[in-house]
Amino acid sequence: MNLKKIDGTFAVTQLAADAPLPDWFNGAGFMAMVKADDELTLVCDETRVPETATAERGWACFRSVGPFAFDEAGIVAGLISPISAQNIGVFVLCTFDGEHILCPATHFDQVQSILEAEGHYFVQ
Repeated sequence: MNLKKIDGTFAVTQLAADAPLPDWFNGAGFMAMVKADDELTLVCDETRVPETATAERGWACFRSVGPFAFDEAGIVAGLISPISAQNIGVFVLCTFDGEHILCPATHFDQVQSILEAEGHYFVQ
């Protein structure tokens, strides 16, 4: 599978479920919002997230390069299983045409090597 590193270092931020989208969330580059019954999770460039926010910082991001059939099975498992086997945590977000996987930025080179050893390719 072809993969692409997304430029930047990201934060995963937790807000109250009823919180409005903060102004700092909007900006250039990759960002994602997931609203659940009990929380609002925002992912964006960590430089935009206030220090006072509840956030996990220092995440690198890469994505699968699709498109894939919407119901194609095993894509996420094929990417995260070899990473998890090395005790590296991931955070996964899926879009219509691809999977975005965040890993600790300090482990990105190791993650890239793991996935290349599994036969995946990082493209520009």
